[in-house]
Amino acid sequence: MKWKELLSDEIVYSYTVTDHLISLVRDDELDWKPEHGSNWMSMGQLLMHMTDACGSTFEGLISGAWDIREEFPVNELEPRQIFPPSYKLPSVNRVADARKLLANDKKLALKSLKKCSEEDLSRKYAPAPWTRNPMILGQRLLHMIFHLNQHKGQLFYYLKLTGRQVSTCELYGMNCNVYHGREMQENAQNPSSI
Repeated sequence: MKWKELLSDEIVYSYTVTDHLISLVRDDELDWKPEHGSNWMSMGQLLMHMTDACGSTFEGLISGAWDIREEFPVNELEPRQIFPPSYKLPSVNRVADARKLLANDKKLALKSLKKCSEEDLSRKYAPAPWTRNPMILGQRLLHMIFHLNQHKGQLFYYLKLTGRQVSTCELYGMNCNVYHGREMQENAQNPSSI
């Protein structure tokens, strides 16, 4: 499997499962956040954050052009200067808006990926504003999909904490007709289903 196929499959899979989980949120839960601890995003802030997980970041990583904190060279910023506290983060106002934004982010990620060659994905280094660790472009893009999946897991536990009866099937998309990024045909069966 080549980088483009892997990344494309993972985008389709991750966004499909994430959209399903978002569809389980109710508009009246968007202000909810865990009671214990600090610096939690509200449900609405988490949804907003997830809707910008890959698309614009793919664009920045691929082009090398970033639109954040341009008044300072990115490599001179500390991580806490790049990542604001949760109370400063924007929120969605409706679940339907989050789903639309997520679909647009998925389209942008896939469109951006088409601009890359296999050679760029496997050889070109892709600096990122949030880390000084060197990484090739394909691996960095895969990490952005991991980022979305990390927040998908966070949403899964937010749903559990609000009393929703969600299971491993929702977390991994076993009920979304998607397997490894490819939509399954009606008559196809998942050989690993339980």
